[in-house]
Amino acid sequence: MDNTYQYPPELLNLLKDVIPKLCKSKDDLITFFRGAGLSKAMLQPYENLLKTDKESFNKYPVAQELLKKINEKGDGALKERREVLKRVTEFQDFSVCWPTDQAPARGLVAQIRDVVNVKDSFTKMNIERQEERKQRIEKENVEKENLRKHKEAIGSIKNNLFKLFSVTEPQKRGKSLETVLNDLFKVYGIGIKEAFTLVGEDSIGVIEQIDGVIELDNHLYFVEMKWWSEPIGVPEISQHLVRVYHRAESRAIIISASDFTSPAIGTCKDSLQQKVVILCGLQELVLLLEKGDDLKIFLRKKVNAAIIEKNPYFKFNSIE
Repeated sequence: MDNTYQYPPELLNLLKDVIPKLCKSKDDLITFFRGAGLSKAMLQPYENLLKTDKESFNKYPVAQELLKKINEKGDGALKERREVLKRVTEFQDFSVCWPTDQAPARGLVAQIRDVVNVKDSFTKMNIERQEERKQRIEKENVEKENLRKHKEAIGSIKNNLFKLFSVTEPQKRGKSLETVLNDLFKVYGIGIKEAFTLVGEDSIGVIEQIDGVIELDNHLYFVEMKWWSEPIGVPEISQHLVRVYHRAESRAIIISASDFTSPAIGTCKDSLQQKVVILCGLQELVLLLEKGDDLKIFLRKKVNAAIIEKNPYFKFNSIE
């Protein structure tokens, strides 16, 4: 049985004392409880007593017995208990009571109102606490579900990346690498514009092929991705740097599966005087996926190393 809405002892005692005072006659007492919704079966014995032996009918014991009965019925008499309490707390015309009962009745009703207000306050506090707990649990469940989906997406990207190591056709492998890395950027919430080409005027044709552009911390990075059998050299690096030089406020990220030559790294280091350039080995991304590290933190550490330490190819094994 849920006792949340039952009368507590202090309230029950106040009600059994005040209701007989608010009801001037014995008939009024029966009318009060009938108006509160008590069933005919519950009131019948007292109505019979009132008809057959009116002298034995005492308002105080009758009120106490009826209150006890509706209190013990639990949720089955919730409506009746609420109505009894409503009728008492809203009682205004104490002139209908016996003169000697008017002052005590006023005092008892005032006490009941205070008790009800306190109980209501605690009830509201409990409801608020329950609502806060419910919202916290819902938030935690959403976070858990988002984490599950994130891990699932990372797992899929990792599998797709690992599959590329068995692809022997360079063009197909390079195109697939673009897709995998774009998916990687997206799953970490990094804004991205996928591969696109720029066409010149007067039917000149394609003048630029851009592997992708990402936005990180309000900066645009033009991304170049290479999967060659030999380390990336100065010509390839320079080609991408020219694209970046021709765009204000842009930065460069170059990703290679076959590492970079020392001269190429030196060229990027010289370029740091004008543009932020970071180099990344594909193996670093593989390690990141294996450890479940955060791509944004990974890239920020590389950017900081390029700006602060003038090291475009800062490598590390963990982002902790």
